[in-house]
Amino acid sequence: MISSSLLTGRRIALIAGAPLLLAIVELFHPHPDDLLQLDVRTWLAVHYAQIPLFPLSALAVTALVTDRTGLAATICRVAMFVFAVSYVAFDTAAGVVTGILVDAAQKSRDPATWRAAIEAIWAHPVMGGSPLVAAPVLAVLGSVALSVGAVAAAVALKRCGSSWGPVALLAISSFGIGIFRTHAWPGGPLTFGGIAIASAWLLWERNGALRKV
Repeated sequence: MISSSLLTGRRIALIAGAPLLLAIVELFHPHPDDLLQLDVRTWLAVHYAQIPLFPLSALAVTALVTDRTGLAATICRVAMFVFAVSYVAFDTAAGVVTGILVDAAQKSRDPATWRAAIEAIWAHPVMGGSPLVAAPVLAVLGSVALSVGAVAAAVALKRCGSSWGPVALLAISSFGIGIFRTHAWPGGPLTFGGIAIASAWLLWERNGALRKV
């Protein structure tokens, strides 16, 4: 039976609002060609905002299956936990720490002397985000976990009667970061914007089902 508590204001705000807000924030994510020329204020604002929004978006997807049991729902919860932990760790280093160092470099008399330290983080195979490296391990792990979790949620939701439209959108949207290899535009906004739309659609369907009960 569908839990009516899922449709309370707070749950709606979490389930649809968290990924939507993350998608909006990531529209402003800078695409740096030269880190020392970075718009640090915007860069840090985006990355500070992402620290709570990544786990909140993961929690939003798990909230869609909060009343579900079974293997698919369990996989969703575990995968979303892995996504949240991996992406917060990755983004804190590649985003916040890099931004702090760039800010200090720009305020110094000789910014070029900071380049080696900045690029040591940016190009690190586990924590960084440089195009010189195939892909940072934590970013790949988080991206895969996001897709696994969303697909598992879609399976669980389809089994409990949700229509194909929103569950397909939920699953397909989760591959945006992996396909575009970035959580800046277009990867992040398309991923989390799609998840937000799918989640709102699922809530609308559930609300309609409850009214018929």
